[in-house]
This record gives sequence, C-alpha cells and structure tokens, in this order.
Amino acid sequence: MNKEIERKYLLKGNFKEYSSKSFRIKQAYLSSKSERSVRVRTKNEKAFLTIKGKSNDEGTTRFEFEKEISIEEAKNLFEICEPGIIDKIRYIVHVGKHIWEIDEFMGKNKGLLIAEIELQNKDEEFEKPDWLGEEVTGKKKYYNSYISNKPYSLWS
Repeated sequence: MNKEIERKYLLKGNFKEYSSKSFRIKQAYLSSKSERSVRVRTKNEKAFLTIKGKSNDEGTTRFEFEKEISIEEAKNLFEICEPGIIDKIRYIVHVGKHIWEIDEFMGKNKGLLIAEIELQNKDEEFEKPDWLGEEVTGKKKYYNSYISNKPYSLWS
C-alpha cells in the first residue's frame, strides 16, 4: 500500500524566482468524499487517475494510488466528474534535499497559494524557506477536493 506523507503551508513571500520548472494542471473529482477521493488530472500532455484515502488524525498521512491513463480517457472521465474543476500552475522548488510543490490556483480559486512537501516519515526534518507561511496540514478547507466544491473566492 502506498502512503503519502506530506505537510502543507500557505505562502507569505515570493517563491517564483527559486522555481526550477512549472506546468499547468487541470483536475476534477469523480468522488470528493472525506473517506476517499477519486480524481482525474491532466498535467501537460499526461493524464492520471488518483485515489486517496482518508487522512490520519494529524492530516499528514494517507493511502494514495495513482495510475497514468490516456488523455482521451481523462477527457471522457472529466465529462462525468462532480462540478468544480481545479485549474492551477504547479511550481517545483528545490530547498535543501527536498522538493516543494507550490500550487498557484486559477479561476474561482485565484489568489490561493499552497506549498506542499512530501516526506519519508511524519517526523522528518526539513528546511523551511522564508516564503513559507502558516502551516495548514490537516485543514480540510485547503484540500483540492474541498475547494473544487467551495472555491476560495467565496470564502468570507
């Protein structure tokens, strides 16, 4: 069983100058339940089907299964997804021995920036760059499955 161990943060400074690459991601959910989410995603010229299980109590660890699918299959799956497409640009930033994935959301989630770091274990030490803000690990309102239904632009 694949386990995803990650921490999430908001941003408070400029990170783009440190980015080594970026790409556009479009994703939607076949199921966005808290017990499990099933999403379809396109990333440049590739497509993926991903199943994620419920997070542990801290929000750091959960089951993840991902399989590459064809672009045509992804287009067909987008047709039956729940309403609310996530559109974002993902930036890759290397800091120390880790890779940060920073999502700049577009559309109804414009203005939201979230940085994620994947870890080998939940207690692993990592360098925290100056542009890192408040930690939001485990806060469900920052999950992509949540903002697909309740966009950032509608938060009060």
